[in-house]
Amino acid sequence: MPEAWIGLGSNLGRRREHLRAALWELGRSGHVLRVSSLYETEPVGAVRQDGFLNAVLCLETQLPPRALLGQLMLVESGRGRVRVERNGPRTLDLDLLFYDDAVIEEAELLVPHPRLHERRFVLVPLCELAPGLLHPVLKRSLGDLLEAVEDRSAVIEVEKSLDWTEGTQAGC
Repeated sequence: MPEAWIGLGSNLGRRREHLRAALWELGRSGHVLRVSSLYETEPVGAVRQDGFLNAVLCLETQLPPRALLGQLMLVESGRGRVRVERNGPRTLDLDLLFYDDAVIEEAELLVPHPRLHERRFVLVPLCELAPGLLHPVLKRSLGDLLEAVEDRSAVIEVEKSLDWTEGTQAGC
C-alpha cells in the first residue's frame, strides 16, 4: 500500500486535542505507521498569530491522493477549520507532504508539498522519522534539506510521542 506523509498543525483552541483527534480520524483512513514527536513552533509568514503545535505522521492508505486530500479537508472542517486568510490562525491544518514518490501537479493538489523544503517546522519532524527519505523532485534527502534550510524559526520538542490512542474517540 502507498505511504502518505502528512503534516499536522494547530494554533487555535485546544491544540493538542485537535491533533490527537486528527490522528485518530486519519487512522480510520489507513494504518498509521509512525508519528513524530510534538513540536512547539513559531508561525511563519506575515500574519501575527499564536505559536503552533506541529507533528508529522506516515500513513499507509489505499486512498488515492485526491481522495486522501478530500479526507484531510473533511477532518480539518470537522475540527472547526475555517479558511479566512491565507496562512492565518487555524484549529487544524493537515498537509499532504508526500505520497510515496509521486509527483502531482494539479490546480488543487501539489505533491510533494511545494514549500516543505523551506520550513523547519515540517523538516524537523520529518527528519525525526525518515532523515534518508528522498525528495522526489529535488533528489535530496530530508536530512540534507534540513541542513540547508534558511528558515531559522524555533522548533522545540514538547512531547516525545503524541498520544493519540486514548480519549480521542470521545472527540477530545
